[in-house]
Amino acid sequence: MTDTLNADPPRRIRSFVLRQGRITASQKNALENLWPRYGLDPAAAFDPAAVFGRRAPLTLEIGFGNGESLAAMAQSLPAEDFIGAEVHPPGIGHLLIELERRGLDNVRVFRVDAVELLENCIPEGALARILVFFPDPWHKQRHKKRRLVSPAFARLAASRLAPGGVFHAATDWEDYAMQMLEVLNGCETLVNQAPDGRFSERPAYRSPTKFEQRGRRLGHGVWDLVYRRS
Repeated sequence: MTDTLNADPPRRIRSFVLRQGRITASQKNALENLWPRYGLDPAAAFDPAAVFGRRAPLTLEIGFGNGESLAAMAQSLPAEDFIGAEVHPPGIGHLLIELERRGLDNVRVFRVDAVELLENCIPEGALARILVFFPDPWHKQRHKKRRLVSPAFARLAASRLAPGGVFHAATDWEDYAMQMLEVLNGCETLVNQAPDGRFSERPAYRSPTKFEQRGRRLGHGVWDLVYRRS
């Protein structure tokens, strides 16, 4: 008989694949020299008041890419604090360069899987916003199980929002947008903010990315989904 007590737990399907992307000398230098200033250890206790030296609304952006939109948002909202979660070193290095260039001190960075971050580091009710902008669409049918926004993820993310906190996702893949809509509308603690219960206009704090602007010029759609925790 199989010894189920000693069996390894099933591996969780991750929403990303670590790729050996090209990293520039400046990004590598930023990772070496700026990480001690901006980087956070996911194995250590996370106390926002201790990290930022104040109590302020806290936003988490999951998968911030090259970080330019996160840096711009933090600069435009100096009374708020931000944490970014990313796993790809070139993007992290690029963000670190931006934070130093802009002289920002209201952003910190985790290099960790966002689900692990939410499960292990972020207390319930700690976040004012969770942002998931243009996650990997995993457009092939056999890969759709890897998509980040799932019922389990929606419940986890909602639990980390303060009452009235915002969950905001955006995608340029229509079938992923429809899946997100079904999943998020099915989460009991999230309330769709669109008047018709579907998609929202892009909020002012989400600046369009270069990729998004190029896509719009080519006629591609972009769908924003904005919810509040009840």
